[in-house]
Amino acid sequence: MCLGAMGPLGGEPIEKVGKSDHGGMSPCTTPLATEAVTKSNWSIHMKPILSLFHAIAFGCLFTLPSMAEEGVPTKGAKVGQWTQDYDAAIKLAGEKKLPVLLNFTGSDWCGWCKLMDKEVFAKDEWKKYAAENVVLVTLDFPQDKTIVPEDFVARNQELQKEFEVQGYPTYIVLDRDGKTKIGQLGAGRGKTPSSFIDEFKMVLLTSPSGIEAFGKEHPEKVDDLKAALAGVDKVKEELTKWIGTQPEQNEENNKIYADFQKRLTEANEKLAAFGDL
Repeated sequence: MCLGAMGPLGGEPIEKVGKSDHGGMSPCTTPLATEAVTKSNWSIHMKPILSLFHAIAFGCLFTLPSMAEEGVPTKGAKVGQWTQDYDAAIKLAGEKKLPVLLNFTGSDWCGWCKLMDKEVFAKDEWKKYAAENVVLVTLDFPQDKTIVPEDFVARNQELQKEFEVQGYPTYIVLDRDGKTKIGQLGAGRGKTPSSFIDEFKMVLLTSPSGIEAFGKEHPEKVDDLKAALAGVDKVKEELTKWIGTQPEQNEENNKIYADFQKRLTEANEKLAAFGDL
């Protein structure tokens, strides 16, 4: 059974990292390929797991407007605006007490990256939210070597290794200290600014600092939040173990997988309810 790249549970395919300079696409077809396991990816707030997904040769042939075409600033950082200046962004996040979103991308060749740029990050709804709530960093691995300053190339590779990024796009969420990883998100064919914002908010809510803040505001419900969180983790752990057995594609295993989907969706919905409080 081919498990492909490590990515967000239930997410669409990511372009698998190949060569260290820009990450060549390496499609991998899984026997039990299905649509998204969950309605969103925010549930993988603690640590990534191997997911089942469609493997589609999508990247290099897919033409969409991208960050590469628009150009991402290489100096300085502003809240809600993409920058390649990682150090400036981390400093800003610390000053403003805001979370950081690291966008590991292949901006000029990765189809899923371009899709997210067009359908999520270029939209006014996302820009309005980001302008008040998040510091944005682009860590690019393009084919066109003029896109990324030479001084940033080695640093980007180091961060890729540090956060164990296996494919593009990968969105790493750092806590307000600018250091602690609290979640990881991915691309999806049906994602919108609204759905991605909801995923991002849930990563924040289910982080240690988010739970602490929730407990101060809703002390009578914090135990319920922790229980809902544990429920999601339990199903993910069981699914991971099952995937590790390398099940063959057959009717029985399809039913087992469908049951995992149902259980995980229900667990996610219970957790998502706390985001409305």
